[in-house]
Amino acid sequence: MISQASLNQLFTDFNKLKVMIIGDVMVDSYYWGKVDRISPEAPVPIVAVTKKESRMGGAANVALNIQALGATPLLCSVIGDDEEGQEFLALVDKNEQSTAGILPSTERKTTKKTRIIGNNAQMLRVDAEDLHPLAAAEEEAFLKRIESLLEQEKVDAIIFEDYDKGVITPSVIKAVVKMAKTKGIPTTVDPKKQNFLDFHEVDLFKPNLKELKEGLKIDLYKQDIEALKAAIVKLKALLKHDKTLITLSENGVYAHDSSEAHHIAAHHRDITDVSGAGDTVISVATLCLALKQPLQFIAELANLAGGLVCENVGVVPIDKAHLKEEAEKLLVV
Repeated sequence: MISQASLNQLFTDFNKLKVMIIGDVMVDSYYWGKVDRISPEAPVPIVAVTKKESRMGGAANVALNIQALGATPLLCSVIGDDEEGQEFLALVDKNEQSTAGILPSTERKTTKKTRIIGNNAQMLRVDAEDLHPLAAAEEEAFLKRIESLLEQEKVDAIIFEDYDKGVITPSVIKAVVKMAKTKGIPTTVDPKKQNFLDFHEVDLFKPNLKELKEGLKIDLYKQDIEALKAAIVKLKALLKHDKTLITLSENGVYAHDSSEAHHIAAHHRDITDVSGAGDTVISVATLCLALKQPLQFIAELANLAGGLVCENVGVVPIDKAHLKEEAEKLLVV
């Protein structure tokens, strides 16, 4: 819990922060329409398209969340030198974000996820992407780009947003964490399976339950808090990280560090679409961590924000005013 004055100050201080986001970016493309009949060609619904839209996705959705919260995002990724890459860069420009950290490569394909939405429900998703890790030359060029930006900009936090598309590699993780430690910049992670056990000595590690189970190769049920504690102890022994924040979908979140642990229940929401909730959680948690907020409050506000974005169809960033309004109702003492 927090006082009204402290909450007001926190949301004001978000505006002063600059956050580097490193990870896999993509174009999220949407076809919206109506469904009122089945195709005569196959037993599938026909979506009569009424609207098309493209958005920044993947790690770029984290950048949109950081921006929506009032902070300045600095997005770093490798994209293809292709039509979809140009579409992505145009979206970054449209959202008035910097492209300085985006490295085009002729060796990669820009990830594009196309969602077909009929009657406000997602009916199909079509993915076009490369999944291979960065080549050595790409990795070297990418790290030079990151190092240069860290020299030029005052960065308050670094987020690793991994979607297992190949941009984040063990070498990139190790080099960036070393740079961050040298400069005293906190690092946070939203992991996926491939590099799960490579994020050593970061400040906050935020898997969901499925990622934790896959990463540690264990069976675990979200209701079994004692087993969850044991899994986190095992995880910390492997990664030597500081704080752990596990998202448990409808069971809320579980936060843990060397001195405290908290299970925060989910707030009741009319869940429409869980897409992008993890992006919002890591964004809010990172800004709070950069401002040295207590672990319990970090978990409370991130949990609240993750629930709010699930009320929308598709991947959308958090609404700062709405988050503050809900926080005033639920978190202010």
